[in-house]
Amino acid sequence: MADCPNQAQNRASCTCTYSCSKRGLCCACVAQHRAAGEVPGCFFPAQAERTYDRSVAYFIQVMQDRL
Repeated sequence: MADCPNQAQNRASCTCTYSCSKRGLCCACVAQHRAAGEVPGCFFPAQAERTYDRSVAYFIQVMQDRL
């Protein structure tokens, strides 16, 4: 995987609490979750992110509950 010029900055602002090798490599993270039919953890509010449920259905539920 190529080095990302923004990895340090991305890593510093990453809100995902799951430990993985893609921290700070946002393009790789989004691609992995998209391929799995999921939403990356950084798209969720903090409390919802900690459930590690990355499903699209859960994301929609969480966002509707915020309205």
